[in-house]
Amino acid sequence: MNVTLAEIAKLRATTQAGMMDCKNALIEANGDFERAVEIIREKGKMIASKRSDRTASEGVVVAKVVDGKAYMVCLACETDFVSQTEGFGATVNEIMDIAIAADAADTEALLAAKNAEGRTIADLVTEKSGQTGEKCEIAYYARIEAPYCAQYVHFNKKLGSIIGFNKEVPAELAHEVCMQATAMGPIAISPADCPADVIEKERKIGMEAARLEGKPEAMLERIAEGKVQKFLKENTLLEQPSNSNPKESVGAHIKSVDAEATVVAYKRFSLND
Repeated sequence: MNVTLAEIAKLRATTQAGMMDCKNALIEANGDFERAVEIIREKGKMIASKRSDRTASEGVVVAKVVDGKAYMVCLACETDFVSQTEGFGATVNEIMDIAIAADAADTEALLAAKNAEGRTIADLVTEKSGQTGEKCEIAYYARIEAPYCAQYVHFNKKLGSIIGFNKEVPAELAHEVCMQATAMGPIAISPADCPADVIEKERKIGMEAARLEGKPEAMLERIAEGKVQKFLKENTLLEQPSNSNPKESVGAHIKSVDAEATVVAYKRFSLND
């Protein structure tokens, strides 16, 4: 049967699928628009299933701050070509809007959240696989809540951070701290927040390194502890040198602006990690 360009355009606007996919779906559905939509969606599920073993290492990171909460999500795909398309970016922003409206607490809640048409985010991601022909997935999602929140996403949209402060701070300071976290990738806010298994791993590495250097056995623990403290100073947000002023730590830099301010929440994601 023949289908009109207007029908194809309408189906494409609804599904974001390619022109030929829309034309073929309409022909298969004998002009039934709703059936053609379902055919497009079924194709998405089939593609998602076939490509489930692929690696989705590209994508787009988006972050937003709304009413004392900060949200960050990454929709991943297989190639940079797809991630840079306008349609892919629009889908990530739609997912973010749904996440905010639902105030999704974690990835599971995010995937179950629905848009105004009743489609879950899980459905949207599957449909995006059908539209792009690539594996698509939610690579990361986080939400924080604090008296004052800030966000930063690098210009390449591959990495970003969301940070919560215990009180309102100047926007310029918040931006600096977000950029610092995004660039330097601290593993925790402070040494007290660092996971015990990470500290123990660094301690073992320090002891073994000292042993290989021929240091006396009685000194190994002290040497290892020194290496652990150096590691924590370099890899926790408040302790590491500030990019704004390398002569002081990030924590000290914050205090120089507001003596009562500090960071109380922090999340970072990078597609390159």
